[in-house]
Amino acid sequence: MAGPFQGRVAITGIGQSDVGRRLGRDPLELTLDACLAAIADAGLTPADIDGIATYPGAMDNPPGFSGAGVTDVHDALRLKLNWYYGGIESPGQTGSTINGMMAVATGLASHVLCFRTVFEGSAQGAQGRSAVMTGGAADGGSGGGYRAGGFQQWVLPYGAPSAAPWIAMFAQRHFHEFGTTREQMAQIALNARKNAASNPKAIYGTPLTLDDYLSARMISEPFCLFDCDVPCDGATAVIVSRTDLARSLRKPPIIVESAGTAIRGRPSWDQWDDLTTMSVRDAGLSLWERTHLRPSDVEVAELYDGFSFIAMSWLEALGFCGRGESGPFIEGGHRIALDGELPLNTNGGQLSSGRLHGYGFLHEACVQLWGEGAGRQVLSSGGARPELAVAAAGGGPTASCLLLSCAR
Repeated sequence: MAGPFQGRVAITGIGQSDVGRRLGRDPLELTLDACLAAIADAGLTPADIDGIATYPGAMDNPPGFSGAGVTDVHDALRLKLNWYYGGIESPGQTGSTINGMMAVATGLASHVLCFRTVFEGSAQGAQGRSAVMTGGAADGGSGGGYRAGGFQQWVLPYGAPSAAPWIAMFAQRHFHEFGTTREQMAQIALNARKNAASNPKAIYGTPLTLDDYLSARMISEPFCLFDCDVPCDGATAVIVSRTDLARSLRKPPIIVESAGTAIRGRPSWDQWDDLTTMSVRDAGLSLWERTHLRPSDVEVAELYDGFSFIAMSWLEALGFCGRGESGPFIEGGHRIALDGELPLNTNGGQLSSGRLHGYGFLHEACVQLWGEGAGRQVLSSGGARPELAVAAAGGGPTASCLLLSCAR
């Protein structure tokens, strides 16, 4: 089966700004650092860029969630655009990249600059994470100064403004139905920390033991502190190009083999039909429906870990293990280690390298396929870099994934 882009779309360049816990830098400056780095990495100039895509677009609330929108970058780089997109209602954070790929595949643009910026670390300052949550300090605190609408009106009265308790509900149901344990789930965090030690941009690279994990303070059962991603500042960008143009650029093109974008259940955090999984189930299924390739072909997996359990859900959704089997699959951590059968989150994921919110996984998949991972590079027994990777973003009611290949 031909992929959704039928060989017409490739990733040709990637870029990333400085990444830090609290950089205190202007978020547009971070955005432009990443964008210009990606353009140069592809061997292009700003004059070559004729499309832009971003998630979520320009927005002020919650603080730090968006560092720049389409108009900001368009104007700053003096681009001449044939197509642009920015919006929060999309399949996962890298859904904006998939939109850019569709624009290229349909002839609306030739080279699309896709970017994502966060500055949640600096935005929260010394006030803690609640400062950047809906209903938190930025909205007048929890003393009645904020009137919520939509989904938040049902959860804020119970002190649940963040996704931690919402996703914890799915994890608890998985634990109940399948006997999953915290010791098993811990391997997602322990593996991430081990890999982050070789990532110079990672927020946390100090060793983490199982005892450290189990003794950490509980956030929302069964999630402890180390099951939650790390707010940070940083920007990531990728260039999506027409394949016929990509072959003359600096690097071998990374071909987009397939995209998973489906959501076949209710678009809800708490009314999904199977509370042991979430919309990742449908996104994963649709990825394989659109390609002849199979999960066993994948050599490296970069799977969203806003909370440890989301990465476990992606393992099941993408068919790397069966429904309910992610706990035993990751037990001991050997299968998902850099030298394991499915190296997972090779840069440390969001749990240790920082919450770059989806785009970090796509960036790292490209790093691995191009063999640029240095101390964290996945290599075969013969010393070859991987040829096929999957990058997944999102959880709850929003999710998407990409299957990427790069010939050696």
